[in-house]
Parts: sequence; structure tokens; C-alpha cells
Amino acid sequence: MDLGDLKITDSPERMVGVMGQSLATATAQKAFEFFSDKKFRNFLGWENLSQLERDRIFNELVVSGLVMLMLLCESPDLRMEEGIKDYLRSVKDKIGREYVEILKENGVERKYLNDWEKLVQMRYNEYAKDKHEVRSAAMEVEAAEDGLDLKKLEGIQMLLPVHTVAIGCHHHICRGKTEGKDELFKLILKWLGNFYVEIRVTMEGGKITWWKRLKSKLRHIYNTT
Repeated sequence: MDLGDLKITDSPERMVGVMGQSLATATAQKAFEFFSDKKFRNFLGWENLSQLERDRIFNELVVSGLVMLMLLCESPDLRMEEGIKDYLRSVKDKIGREYVEILKENGVERKYLNDWEKLVQMRYNEYAKDKHEVRSAAMEVEAAEDGLDLKKLEGIQMLLPVHTVAIGCHHHICRGKTEGKDELFKLILKWLGNFYVEIRVTMEGGKITWWKRLKSKLRHIYNTT
């Protein structure tokens, strides 16, 4: 995540904008890398997809990444001062808009920009609502397996943006026909999880010690989901 354009004398508004643009750019790059992955394309049956369907899937990857970062920016468990949390909540509202600006700079027509604005907001509303059900389901699973303690609750909360968006992304990419496509879900979950860890570590200053435990938790989910 490149924040090299920021200066200590910049206004708060500019800092929010640059951060939002940086997150949007990083999302587009990560989505394209995953979209180009041979294993991902094999699971999709790439050769049998129309160009329109391929474009739809790429857009779904991008919007999933954007919304996951929006949910991250408002996560109550971020390890930072309240003032910085307030700043990130402002950044959250910029991420989708900055991606639309990137599209605009690349010559995308206004009508498609409007569609993108609506799509980001629609997916955000959907996943922000779904995360409550995902949290409840995860708590039930953990409680049934080995019991629920504070550490497990923290882990559930920490990974909530990843798991919620992965479920939704998988559903939309498959057009709701997810039966028998568990391996595709694991691949999507792994991609989002790795991206999430990378951004969260950066946000929290890279001086945190919990990220190894988080990665371990993600690996457990990849292998058991």
C-alpha cells in the first residue's frame, strides 16, 4: 500500500483521500492477480465463460475486496487509538468513491460509473447486514467444538470481514449455485484472508504480534471449511 504522496502538512481531507485511493488501487491490483490465477480459472470453467461473464466475475472480486476493506476500517477491534479509528471511518466512505475515480480516469463512461457506485453501496449494505449472522454461526460452531472463550471470540471478531465477504463473493460469483464448489470457496477465502492480513498489519503500524496467530487461524479455516 503506497502512501508516499502524503506529507505531514497535508490537510485531513487530503490524507483521507490519498488513503482511500491507495486502498482502492491495492484492491484492484490484488483482484486482477487473483482473477489471473490458473487454479481460480480452472474452478470457474474459464474456457466456457463468455467475455461478459468473465467481466462480471472480475467486478465481483473487486467489489468484494473494496467492501472487505470498508468493513475493516470500521472494525471495533482495531488495535489503535480512537482518533485514528475515527480517521479510518472517514477513509471507509472514500474507498468505493476513489475506485470510481480510478475508473473515470481510465475513460469509463458515466453510466457505468453510476452502476459501480450503486454496486459498492449495495454490496456494503448486504455484507454489513450478513456479518451478524456469520458471527452467530461462527460462535455456534466454536461453542459446539471445544467451547467458547474470550480468545475465540476475539478471533471470530477479527476475521469477521474476511469470512462474511468470502461467503458473499462465492455466492455471487456462482450466481447462487454453490453446491459442490467448496474448493472455489476455500480459494476465495484464502485470497481475501491474505489481503486482509497484509492491509491490517499495515494499518496497525506493522508492530503487532498477533498476526502470526491470525494467519494460523486462517490456515485452520482454509483446511476445514
